[in-house]
Amino acid sequence: MVTCWSSTAAGWRDDFTTGIQTLMHYFPDSATARTLPTDALRSRFLLTNLFVEGQVVLNVTDLDRAVVGGVVPLATSLGLKPPAALKAEYFAERRELGALNIGGSGTISVDGRPYQMAKRDVLYIGKGARDIQFASDDPKSPARYYLVSYPAHATHPTNRVTASEAQSMDTGSAEKANRRRISRYIHADGVKSGQLVMGVTVLEPGSVWNTMPAHTHGRRTEIYLYFDLPADAIVLHLMGEPEETRSIIVRDGEVVLSPGWSIHCGCGTSSYSFCWAMGGENQDYSDMDAVDMRQLK
Repeated sequence: MVTCWSSTAAGWRDDFTTGIQTLMHYFPDSATARTLPTDALRSRFLLTNLFVEGQVVLNVTDLDRAVVGGVVPLATSLGLKPPAALKAEYFAERRELGALNIGGSGTISVDGRPYQMAKRDVLYIGKGARDIQFASDDPKSPARYYLVSYPAHATHPTNRVTASEAQSMDTGSAEKANRRRISRYIHADGVKSGQLVMGVTVLEPGSVWNTMPAHTHGRRTEIYLYFDLPADAIVLHLMGEPEETRSIIVRDGEVVLSPGWSIHCGCGTSSYSFCWAMGGENQDYSDMDAVDMRQLK
């Protein structure tokens, strides 16, 4: 049973039918974001406590209607049911879903078909999938599934992409402390989707900067999951309008939600990985509104 409440910012909503923790998340506009103190900024743009052992945790947002969550199955599998806020018979009735495993090996079953999931494998689940089950191979080293879902108006096949199959490229330099590998899993030239674009960036040891010089996306929004961070490490995530930047301290397994008007970049106290996911008007990976470094304040 889940006891919840809702508010104009973020809060738990009653959802006794599914047994899933569901958080309703609403966003301020850019002018309001300029005025927010630290706690309020974090409550509106940062998602924490996604990966709870033996549970499914979902955040329903008004950021392009994205649903963001985590699933950590132990000895028994966990099914994905629709939060009451979706008013759907089953979760993927009108939605598509990307699932990234950032933990131990496991299996995702979609309408009875199992897909083996190693660390950094991604499964795209198309609109219309009725029964979605998550399992771990070893409850002592459980899988940790990160979920990003957007509305879908077309049906595409469910498809797994392993870490080795993702379309990858190296970029950055050691001199600028941003040497990294960008791997695209769900994108226009790879696994097809309605609007979801999803990939993983891994920074090399000694590199700490991501996505700098910064950019915004006027035609879509972006969601960042930071992972593979040591327990004593942080990422200083920069957000906000280019002339009114703000910072959020992010730790392992936490997510920053980035509206179209906000930059999204960061610097860590160590190397790390992050999953980027986007939804919105197009799927063009290179569609970015560059920000001149002299513009940042």
